[in-house]
Amino acid sequence: MFNKKLIKITQKIIKGEECKISHEKACEIATLGKEYTFDLFTCVNKIREKFKNRKVFTCSIINAKSGSCSQDCAFCAQSSFHKTGVKKYPLMKKDKMVDLAVKMHDAGATRFSIVTSGLRLSGKEIETICLAAEKIKHLTDLSLCASIGMINESDAKKLLESGISRYHHNLETSESFFNHICTTHDYKEDINVVQSAAAAGLKVCSGGIMGLGETWQQRVELACTLRDLDVDSIPINFLNPVAGTRMEKRPLLSPMDALKCIAMFRLVNPKKDITVCGGRETALKDFQSWLFFAGANGLMAGNYLTTMGRDTKMDMDMLKDMGLYNEDR
Repeated sequence: MFNKKLIKITQKIIKGEECKISHEKACEIATLGKEYTFDLFTCVNKIREKFKNRKVFTCSIINAKSGSCSQDCAFCAQSSFHKTGVKKYPLMKKDKMVDLAVKMHDAGATRFSIVTSGLRLSGKEIETICLAAEKIKHLTDLSLCASIGMINESDAKKLLESGISRYHHNLETSESFFNHICTTHDYKEDINVVQSAAAAGLKVCSGGIMGLGETWQQRVELACTLRDLDVDSIPINFLNPVAGTRMEKRPLLSPMDALKCIAMFRLVNPKKDITVCGGRETALKDFQSWLFFAGANGLMAGNYLTTMGRDTKMDMDMLKDMGLYNEDR
């Protein structure tokens, strides 16, 4: 029998009566037995359709500066604390960033992000990214995003003036679990970056990685933190264990648990954009098209920072076959 609590909550959310589900109630739903998993998917799919219609978006990224990061994030192939054999290179030249952006635009992406390794960039590096952004905006209609580590409000305003409209900065996990993942900076520093970007007028994209060893309660905690910060978009990644990192032997989430993670973030953040990003090929396997049924309305196309993604045409064909519309393209 369909779970009556889920039906009641879903109806209230759709009617706008209860768009802020409590942490306790969300935890109760997250820990329901497996027999209710498909009930949850059905409900969050209705919520997605209510607030996002059948429109989805596709974003792409480039690893504009790779390796040698000073932070000890347990999952990261680019951390200087790990020996992963990842390529190391300084910030790309402006023209190379522009060329890669144009290529992804032509492949069908609607959003494009310049991502760099490291805690923060120098003023000169930020200037190079701003110059690249200005040219990309001149040549394409891509929505531009940057993910360049720790920034202050002044840095954020420079990015905004260059044509970058969104800043990405993941919290990675809940505050209660963060010290198991990173010890080289404080969780509140990441919160400050999110708040500084928003204060400067940038839209904010912030999420995390599922499958690091966190509990369902801690996944809900992260979802609620992001709701309280009022971020615009929530990227959900799944751990794809990299040899040489502290997470190399962690088991993968099952496809159903990975989809359930997406569903819980939609339930807690019914009106926000939810993007499925790194690790989806490994975690979801043959269930990648289900990510929309589970509540997502966006996906990352192309390759990731240090791992390969799925062929972009396959993703575009998947959207077409499902009758979903790729934003305004």
